[in-house]
Amino acid sequence: MTDVVLDGVDKVYPGGQVAVRNVRLRITDGELFVLLGPSGCGKSTILRMIAGLEEITGGDLWLDGTVANDLPPRDRNVAMVFQEGALYPHRTVKGNMMFPLEVSGDDRAEASAKVVELARALGINTMIDRLPRTLSGGQRQRAAIGRALIREPSLFLMDEPLSSLDAGLRTELRVEIAALVRSSRTTTVYVTHDQVEAMTMADRMGVLRDGVLEDVGTPEQIYEDPATVFVAAFLSSPPINLLQATLWAVEGQGLMLDLGPQRLTLPWNDPRAAALISHQGRPVIVGIRPDTMMPIAPGSPAPSGTVLSGQVRALEFHGHEWLAYAEAGIPTVDATEVGRPERPRVPAAERPGLRDRVRALFGRPAEEAPIEEHAGHHRRSDLVFRIAPGGRPDRGDRVALAVDLDRVLFFGADGRRITPVHR
Repeated sequence: MTDVVLDGVDKVYPGGQVAVRNVRLRITDGELFVLLGPSGCGKSTILRMIAGLEEITGGDLWLDGTVANDLPPRDRNVAMVFQEGALYPHRTVKGNMMFPLEVSGDDRAEASAKVVELARALGINTMIDRLPRTLSGGQRQRAAIGRALIREPSLFLMDEPLSSLDAGLRTELRVEIAALVRSSRTTTVYVTHDQVEAMTMADRMGVLRDGVLEDVGTPEQIYEDPATVFVAAFLSSPPINLLQATLWAVEGQGLMLDLGPQRLTLPWNDPRAAALISHQGRPVIVGIRPDTMMPIAPGSPAPSGTVLSGQVRALEFHGHEWLAYAEAGIPTVDATEVGRPERPRVPAAERPGLRDRVRALFGRPAEEAPIEEHAGHHRRSDLVFRIAPGGRPDRGDRVALAVDLDRVLFFGADGRRITPVHR
């Protein structure tokens, strides 16, 4: 078991491509810490730097109080599981799991008993004499996890170990993995792009974007109290409503949020008013999650300044709930474009052949190739809201939505929270 500290860690590849920028993070002894972010954000690069498989180009990595930048991987007592659990094809499950113990010279009888016990915990005890090619993907991944755990490392690193499995198996395995690493009290760093995995498994988590660590906290802290608009959108399913607004102070009423054709008003006694008043007359981004708005029955009263309205454009049935999309005429925001640092590009001359390959595939220069990034799959012209059972409107209906102002989030034009973030 060990503490992991990243102190201003950078990773810059030859040619100037920045993969990780000034990451400052402490992972405590025995913690299950999840690094979450879209593809290409630098999370696997951080994992590989901790393992010693990537050179650190700036800052320091500390393992249990010792600077480990130049420590060889074999001396870090780290075990790693990759997306595809690579097993030795000529060895049985038992042989694969025993391999680390054989290398370290453990007593064979004790090692065998240890393997059987761990295989039982992983649910593969009936297949320990089978070869990898006879196993399903989930069984192979269980064996790979067992091989990593068997040697009782100080640090356990997992790089998207469930991403290639089907949804049902992912759910089953994430519960098992979390239980196993917690029972072993092994410090674990787990990388994923899946927000559900991160939220359900992590003691704490960090959200990365373009190599920058945007937020760190418990899953509940980050969901309820996100530090940036990108974090709020990335951890939101169904998608959060991100609305453009201008903030005005109105005497005798409070802080008015001018949303174009509609208005919301925050009373002066709201504890956030003191922080928000500094943005008087300036554009802000208002974040409203779908469960923060509730349709009002026709004719029902609602406090002034707490209602938005729109025309239902689409309905979606999700089994346990309905979602509605209402055209409200309010300008919206794309979280992937807010507060994004300029990404340095490697000069084309230092990427031989890349431009031609990209042009052949996409018919455009490499510099113009789109970068896909999940941030909630926001439908940019609509308000998204949940519908209570039995109260479903029809397409084309106009609806009034009562907004729970206490749960509304406020961000500056740079994408950072205006009101204090509590950790």
